Amino acid sequence: MLDTLDTYLIDEFTDEAKGIAFDTCHKIYILMDNEQVDLMREYGYGDANDPDSLLTSYQLTPREMSNKVVEWFHGSCGLRFISAVYSDERGFVDVVSQFEGNGYDEDEDEDL
Repeated sequence: MLDTLDTYLIDEFTDEAKGIAFDTCHKIYILMDNEQVDLMREYGYGDANDPDSLLTSYQLTPREMSNKVVEWFHGSCGLRFISAVYSDERGFVDVVSQFEGNGYDEDEDEDL
Protein backbone atom coordinates (compact mmCIF):
# COMPACT_ATOMS: atom_id res chain seq x y z
CA MET A 1 0.00 0.00 0.00
CA LEU A 2 1.29 3.44 -0.84
CA ASP A 3 1.44 5.90 2.03
CA THR A 4 0.92 9.67 1.98
CA LEU A 5 4.61 10.40 1.37
CA ASP A 6 4.68 7.98 -1.58
CA THR A 7 1.68 9.64 -3.23
CA TYR A 8 3.14 13.08 -2.54
CA LEU A 9 6.38 12.08 -4.28
CA ILE A 10 4.47 10.61 -7.22
CA ASP A 11 2.54 13.88 -7.53
CA GLU A 12 5.77 15.91 -7.38
CA PHE A 13 7.41 13.95 -10.17
CA THR A 14 4.34 13.71 -12.43
CA ASP A 15 3.87 17.49 -12.18
CA GLU A 16 6.99 17.83 -14.37
CA ALA A 17 6.88 14.51 -16.25
CA LYS A 18 6.70 14.10 -20.01
CA GLY A 19 5.20 10.63 -19.71
CA ILE A 20 4.76 7.42 -17.74
CA ALA A 21 5.51 3.82 -18.69
CA PHE A 22 4.61 0.40 -17.26
CA ASP A 23 5.91 -3.04 -18.22
CA THR A 24 2.52 -4.53 -17.12
CA CYS A 25 4.21 -6.51 -14.33
CA HIS A 26 6.24 -4.45 -11.85
CA LYS A 27 8.39 -1.76 -13.52
CA ILE A 28 6.78 1.68 -13.42
CA TYR A 29 8.64 4.67 -14.82
CA ILE A 30 7.93 8.38 -14.61
CA LEU A 31 9.65 9.83 -17.68
CA MET A 32 11.11 13.23 -16.96
CA ASP A 33 12.09 14.30 -20.49
CA ASN A 34 11.18 13.64 -24.10
CA GLU A 35 14.36 11.65 -24.68
CA GLN A 36 13.13 9.07 -22.14
CA VAL A 37 9.70 8.96 -23.81
CA ASP A 38 11.38 8.25 -27.16
CA LEU A 39 13.65 5.62 -25.60
CA MET A 40 10.69 3.80 -24.06
CA ARG A 41 8.99 3.77 -27.47
CA GLU A 42 12.15 2.18 -28.91
CA TYR A 43 11.92 -0.47 -26.17
CA GLY A 44 8.36 -1.27 -27.31
CA TYR A 45 6.36 0.51 -24.63
CA GLY A 46 3.14 1.94 -26.04
CA ASP A 47 3.24 -0.17 -29.21
CA ALA A 48 0.22 -1.71 -30.93
CA ASN A 49 0.34 -4.73 -28.60
CA ASP A 50 -0.09 -2.56 -25.50
CA PRO A 51 -0.74 1.09 -26.34
CA ASP A 52 -1.57 2.00 -22.72
CA SER A 53 1.87 0.98 -21.38
CA LEU A 54 3.24 4.39 -22.42
CA LEU A 55 1.21 7.54 -21.86
CA THR A 56 2.48 11.08 -22.41
CA SER A 57 1.77 14.55 -21.08
CA TYR A 58 -0.05 15.17 -24.37
CA GLN A 59 -2.57 12.48 -23.40
CA LEU A 60 -2.89 12.98 -19.64
CA THR A 61 -2.69 15.85 -17.17
CA PRO A 62 -0.16 15.57 -14.33
CA ARG A 63 -2.97 14.54 -11.95
CA GLU A 64 -4.16 11.86 -14.38
CA MET A 65 -0.59 10.56 -14.74
CA SER A 66 -0.25 10.40 -10.96
CA ASN A 67 -3.54 8.51 -10.64
CA LYS A 68 -2.51 6.08 -13.39
CA VAL A 69 0.86 5.41 -11.69
CA VAL A 70 -0.95 4.63 -8.43
CA GLU A 71 -3.41 2.38 -10.31
CA TRP A 72 -0.54 0.52 -12.00
CA PHE A 73 1.26 0.13 -8.66
CA HIS A 74 -1.76 -1.41 -6.94
CA GLY A 75 -2.31 -3.78 -9.88
CA SER A 76 1.27 -4.98 -10.18
CA CYS A 77 3.14 -7.92 -8.68
CA GLY A 78 5.09 -7.88 -5.42
CA LEU A 79 8.35 -6.93 -7.17
CA ARG A 80 6.91 -3.50 -8.06
CA PHE A 81 8.77 -0.20 -7.94
CA ILE A 82 8.40 3.32 -9.28
CA SER A 83 11.38 5.22 -10.70
CA ALA A 84 11.66 8.68 -12.19
CA VAL A 85 14.03 8.59 -15.17
CA TYR A 86 16.12 11.47 -16.49
CA SER A 87 18.44 11.50 -19.51
CA ASP A 88 21.05 13.57 -17.66
CA GLU A 89 23.38 12.60 -14.82
CA ARG A 90 20.45 12.07 -12.41
CA GLY A 91 19.49 8.90 -14.29
CA PHE A 92 17.11 6.70 -12.29
CA VAL A 93 15.66 8.15 -9.10
CA ASP A 94 13.73 5.91 -6.69
CA VAL A 95 10.25 7.25 -6.05
CA VAL A 96 9.02 4.03 -4.42
CA SER A 97 11.82 1.51 -4.01
CA GLN A 98 11.30 -2.15 -4.80
CA PHE A 99 9.73 -3.97 -1.82
CA GLU A 100 9.17 -0.65 0.01
CA GLY A 101 5.87 -0.53 1.83
CA ASN A 102 4.17 -2.91 -0.56
CA GLY A 103 3.64 -5.93 1.66
CA TYR A 104 5.95 -8.07 -0.48
CA ASP A 105 5.99 -11.74 0.43
CA GLU A 106 8.89 -13.72 -1.05
CA ASP A 107 6.84 -16.93 -0.98
CA GLU A 108 4.25 -15.24 -3.22
CA ASP A 109 6.81 -14.87 -6.03
CA GLU A 110 8.79 -18.11 -5.62
CA ASP A 111 8.38 -18.99 -9.27
CA LEU A 112 9.81 -15.71 -10.62
